[in-house]
Amino acid sequence: MEIDITLFIMKNSQHNHLFKDLGSVDRRSFLATIPLALMSARNFIFNFPSLTAAITKNNAHEWDYENREWGDISQEYQVCKMGKQQSPIDLNSTIKSELKPVEIHYQDIQLSVINNSHTIQVNNQLENFIILDDHKFDLLQFHFHHPSEHSVSGKNYPMEIHFVHKNEDGNLAVLAVFLQEGRENKTLQQIWDVMPSQKSLEKYFFDISISPFQLLPKESEIYRYFGSLTTPPCSEIVNWIVFKEPLEISSAQFQQFQNIFPNNARQTQPINRRSILTSI
Repeated sequence: MEIDITLFIMKNSQHNHLFKDLGSVDRRSFLATIPLALMSARNFIFNFPSLTAAITKNNAHEWDYENREWGDISQEYQVCKMGKQQSPIDLNSTIKSELKPVEIHYQDIQLSVINNSHTIQVNNQLENFIILDDHKFDLLQFHFHHPSEHSVSGKNYPMEIHFVHKNEDGNLAVLAVFLQEGRENKTLQQIWDVMPSQKSLEKYFFDISISPFQLLPKESEIYRYFGSLTTPPCSEIVNWIVFKEPLEISSAQFQQFQNIFPNNARQTQPINRRSILTSI
């Protein structure tokens, strides 16, 4: 059973104040207002303004992976072609360093997924976070790219996951995980079983709980560098942490994603004068 939450709110006057400004409502607070009787629905479709903007042309300049000259689309995207600390990059000529371990504090989440026409994205609703250089970064979402956006000495992997975190100052920290073909990934399959093949609103699956932690490698060796978002507006505010060890996915899982997104990866950018640090 599938319920459109927007319709539910419109038909229930006690929720009209939420409908006026859903963009300011925290998902966790909003979910608490939903009657338990509706929780028997397998999933909800959320129609928050912030999510609607992601799938309409009213709030941003449209971009895609066919025309990658994003800096020519809008003045807002100028950093994409003028920036000097752009991502992704080829990870080579690294400097070995005693890097402080990244503290990862993840718990299981109920699955919330959206196809925003650029990727499959899973949104976080709980208190999941990392500690990087003594600063707390809260997990916002994770999403997928094919092929991998980063390369290692010129080699790309079939896919790459990005776990996007934000701190109180607005800076980002992204954990990047390579995916290579091998055994089926059971955690990933939970997402694959329900991921929309077309552009969609956010869907929340109350009966599916997934562990983001299971989508991270067991080995802690990493690359670190400072860079940017890999999509417009390409803001240079990202602390990149790229795990050396890849995870495995089956060829069928890889093919299923490729069928939806034949190529949703930005090409590597010049390193310029940046340093790439790696674990000793």
